[in-house]
Amino acid sequence: MKDGGVPSGDRRVRRTRAALARALLELAEERDLSRISVSDVAERAGVSRTAFYDHYRDVHELAEIACTAMIDDLIGFLPASGPDPEGEGPEALAAFFASLAGHAGLYRGLLGPRGSAHVADHVRRRLAAAVRDRLRRDAAGRPAEPAGPPEASHDVLAAFVAGALIGVAADWLQRECPQSPGRMADLTWPLLSALDPGGRGDAGVPA
Repeated sequence: MKDGGVPSGDRRVRRTRAALARALLELAEERDLSRISVSDVAERAGVSRTAFYDHYRDVHELAEIACTAMIDDLIGFLPASGPDPEGEGPEALAAFFASLAGHAGLYRGLLGPRGSAHVADHVRRRLAAAVRDRLRRDAAGRPAEPAGPPEASHDVLAAFVAGALIGVAADWLQRECPQSPGRMADLTWPLLSALDPGGRGDAGVPA
């Protein structure tokens, strides 16, 4: 045992998984995810197919795990819910689209028509969960309203916002990002800002 008491086997596992993740992300910039095989990833990573299957069932499972951090970064760019007196919503939304554009090949491969339904669902669920959490925090700071079950309405809105953002992003990516991130924010913000769970008409995007 070396390196601060970390077992050598654990270090090998981390190195192998990191190499496989890097290989997949590189390949996804070059071709559609559907055209990437286990052999492609293993060869690029410098490991055997057996080593690949020691860690992952298939390319889709690796893609989901490898992209988790990137997905979390995307969610972090989204504007917060509530009033937007400082006009920060469009700027935050532009950063979201800019992050997508920075890895356009990867996201196009993952979210496109020949990508991975498993990964697309993973993105949708993580985004919806983040939206739902923000909606609940936002609602907690408001006066009580005589309405139906709040969790049900929050779940519907969270699913709607997540689906809308993914749909717009996927379409933009498939069209080779014809509009700039700033322009996409300008086009998308009025639609999302209208989704105000409090009915005020001035709320930002839940994120």
